[in-house]
Amino acid sequence: MRTTFAAREFTDDPLPDDVLLRIFDNARFAPSGGNRQGGHITVVRDAATRRRLAELSTGAARRYFAQLTAGENPWNPLQPTEVPQDVIAATEVPAAFIEPILKAPVVLVFTVNLSVVAALDQDLDRVGIAAGASVYPLVWNVLLAARNEGYGGTFSTMAIPAEDRVRELLGIPEQHAVAAVVPLGKPTRQLTKLRRLAVADFVTRERFDGAAFER
Repeated sequence: MRTTFAAREFTDDPLPDDVLLRIFDNARFAPSGGNRQGGHITVVRDAATRRRLAELSTGAARRYFAQLTAGENPWNPLQPTEVPQDVIAATEVPAAFIEPILKAPVVLVFTVNLSVVAALDQDLDRVGIAAGASVYPLVWNVLLAARNEGYGGTFSTMAIPAEDRVRELLGIPEQHAVAAVVPLGKPTRQLTKLRRLAVADFVTRERFDGAAFER
C-alpha cells in the first residue's frame, strides 16, 4: 500500500498472460456490495483498440487540463466550470496522458453491472458514489497485485463521459457502467516514497469536526 504508485511510463517488457492471471486471481477477493461481484474486466492488447480508447479519453482530458490552467477543480460537481467551450476545445492534452494507454502492453477496462449494485444514494440531491463500492476495490486490488508482481499502472476515469462509444467499441452490455481504464506494464522506475496526507490531516475522533486522530 505504501509503494503502489500511479505508473505512467513503461518499459518494453511484456505482461504475460500467466502473470496477468495471477494478478486477477489475487485481486478477485475484493469486496463488493452484497458480495454480488458485479465487476468485469476487459483485457485489451490490440493496438488499434488501445488507440481508440486513448482518443475516447481525450475529450474529458481537454476539459480537465483547461480547468487546471484556469485554476479550477476539474470536473467538480459543486463548482461548475467557467472555462468557455472554445477554450476547452483548443486545449492540448499532454502526450504523457495519452502514452500510457498507447504504450502499455495491456489496458484493462473495468465495468460494473448496475443491475446488481446497491446505489443507496440514488435519491440524494448530489452526484452518486455508492455504486462505486462494488467495483473500485477490485480496481485497487488489481493495482496492488500488479505491484506484487513488479508491474504497475495508472487509474483513469477519463473515458467515462464517452461511455456509449466505449460500450460500442468493446461490446459492453447496456446494464454495465464504465468505471475505469487502467494501463498496466513494467514501470521504468519504482517509487518508494509517496506523498500523502498525514493521518491527523484527514482522520478525526467521534465527529467530522472532532479532534484529529493522533498520538
